[in-house]
Amino acid sequence: MTEGRQTRNAERTRRAVLDAATQLVLEKGAAVTLAEVATAAGVSKSGLIHHFGSRDRLIAALVVDAHERFREVVLGHIDLSENHPGKMLRAYVRALCAGSAEATAERDFTSAPMWSGLYTIPAVAPVMEENAAWWNTQLALDGLSADRILIVRRAAEGIALAAVYGEQDEEGIATARDLLLELASEGTFRTAI
Repeated sequence: MTEGRQTRNAERTRRAVLDAATQLVLEKGAAVTLAEVATAAGVSKSGLIHHFGSRDRLIAALVVDAHERFREVVLGHIDLSENHPGKMLRAYVRALCAGSAEATAERDFTSAPMWSGLYTIPAVAPVMEENAAWWNTQLALDGLSADRILIVRRAAEGIALAAVYGEQDEEGIATARDLLLELASEGTFRTAI
């Protein structure tokens, strides 16, 4: 019984640390310290080190966590009733180009500039490579051409980034989403009237 309780407490502590670290990285970038994260998470610095070992390992775990959470969001946007190629790509577009505060939070996690300082941490590079390979594989299995996937994916990421910086309003995001969903269905852009 004690072991189960310790596991739950360790999981709660780990989650609190990852959530605090994520918020601090979004606010301050890669310059966060272990002491700042520990304080924000309500744990001691030695407790944080016990769970993660080092700042680099904490940051790598944070990036893994962000990728896993984003994958879950995308998978939640898959429409199983769509019986044509591109389901995963359309879910990716929906996740990045959705409205609401939840979508804004998800866009934060995918914004390269928000995470740019993290890429210089050696422990993060293999995490980023694994994530890129995972997406490349999943999207390639989707049944669309590599060129179409590239254009739609990168356009959705660009729209999400513009939204993060407040350069795109909800109406523009919705219009872009609809156009990208058409392209992700082997369609072409409709002409504007």
